[in-house]
Amino acid sequence: MVRLTILGFVAFTFIGYFTIGLALAVLPVFIHQQLGYNAMVAGVVISLQYVTTFLFRGYAGNIVDKRGPRPAVLRGMVGFAGSGILLFVAYLLRHIPALSLGVLVATRLLTGFGEGLLGASPINWALLATGDEYTAKAISYNGIASYGALAVGAPCGVIMERTLGLGSIGILIVAIGVMGFFFAKNKRPLKGKVNKDRHSFLSVLKKVSPYGVCLALGGLGFGSISTFITLYYNYAGWQGAVLSLSAFSILFIIGRLLFESFINTYGGLPTAIVCLVTEALGLCILWLATTPHMAMTGAGIAGLGFSLVFPSLGVEAVKRVPASNKGAALAGYGLFIDLSLFITGPLIGAVAGSFGMRYIYAFSMGIVFLGFLLALVIHKQSASPRPGYI
Repeated sequence: MVRLTILGFVAFTFIGYFTIGLALAVLPVFIHQQLGYNAMVAGVVISLQYVTTFLFRGYAGNIVDKRGPRPAVLRGMVGFAGSGILLFVAYLLRHIPALSLGVLVATRLLTGFGEGLLGASPINWALLATGDEYTAKAISYNGIASYGALAVGAPCGVIMERTLGLGSIGILIVAIGVMGFFFAKNKRPLKGKVNKDRHSFLSVLKKVSPYGVCLALGGLGFGSISTFITLYYNYAGWQGAVLSLSAFSILFIIGRLLFESFINTYGGLPTAIVCLVTEALGLCILWLATTPHMAMTGAGIAGLGFSLVFPSLGVEAVKRVPASNKGAALAGYGLFIDLSLFITGPLIGAVAGSFGMRYIYAFSMGIVFLGFLLALVIHKQSASPRPGYI
């Protein structure tokens, strides 16, 4: 019953990230091949989404804490529907490249608005319906919904673009956004208690930042695999880069489904420590791989390691703030994965340009290992609760 209740709320996450996934794989090709801009321009336009996502995370957290999650989810769905309209317009203007690109910039910014408003709102909605003791489960299921939606949405977008054109994706995004809006509208609104001990968003961000920095360091490993694994395979002269992406995703989901209870049993920080060192091990194997199968194994181990990094650190971060600030805490904590994914492309690209493609996963391994060391320091300095604290 509890699982079904949580799934009923994280379904909004799936809806939002499915619309993101639809356009994610086809927009760079559209910008490069149809509009005639280089790969750097395409990359910048795609990354603009994270700017507004970053800016509106705090705004969403404040809405959730003051008025409940439903208003934030509704506004997020409006943002996604609006981005679909703009995407369709950009497609119609494809014969005027500069104007089409300008509309695409607005599209990506509005997509980021939708993602920022959606953010952790479904998690908060689920917790208001089930109780704080299910924090780890809600965060875990929400992550499965987001990564699963991206994994399904991307190939669907490619098929639609090839058969019906980019405009059809815009129309589908509008339809999904409107559907998500009315789905949320019919959900029972829930609201937490607003207490006098409620802190400002900046104060909350300061409290969760140590855990957020650990998350950002661990997230760079995921970002480097999702962004550069194809180029890495091409450099090595291998085929089947998509298998490594699949191995990462499958082991990620398996890790969340099978080991999510470890967070309650052993504690958030101990779980994060094990996960980060496992992720670093997977990246090490990927770096030293001499065959595509060895690389796939490394990617899978990295996915298994990363699977519980977000929920395990997130549980610890939320505990550091009053109950009336949980929406802001999850929003502020989520900022760090946005920041991590935003800087991964240029940072790993700079490593590849300066030292060669061969060393991008050695660098990623080192960054994730720094996250492991930081988690150890935080664990040592904090008064760690006993197992079963949730």
